[in-house]
Amino acid sequence: MRYELTKELETGNAIIDREHKELFRAVNALMDACSKGQGRAAIEPTIKFLLDYVNKHFSHEEELQQKNKYPNIIAHKQFHVTYTRKLRDIVNAIPAAGPTVSDLSTLNQHIAVLVTHIRTEDKKVGAFLNGK
Repeated sequence: MRYELTKELETGNAIIDREHKELFRAVNALMDACSKGQGRAAIEPTIKFLLDYVNKHFSHEEELQQKNKYPNIIAHKQFHVTYTRKLRDIVNAIPAAGPTVSDLSTLNQHIAVLVTHIRTEDKKVGAFLNGK
């Protein structure tokens, strides 16, 4: 399954949407590599990207929310904290020899959680910011 920033996922905020596109590009590159039997080689740069991404992107979202007094910032930030912790747990569970199919599936499922968050919560943030 390829991830695309469709209208359904766009927030209307250029920074947030650009960063979501970066996420989808990295995840799609990993999935493409897996479909070619090259998932083990592609996992390390993707994991590094994802760990850096959640720190950078979540920070950007939270700064925008704080600056604009987004009313649901506490719950949104808590999702970010929990999501990041779980991502680190998933990454730390991947064996040094490389990911198994199960590891890749777990990572993909966790990415799907983020896409659902984008579809629901980030859309709310975008609507709030666009209404200011």
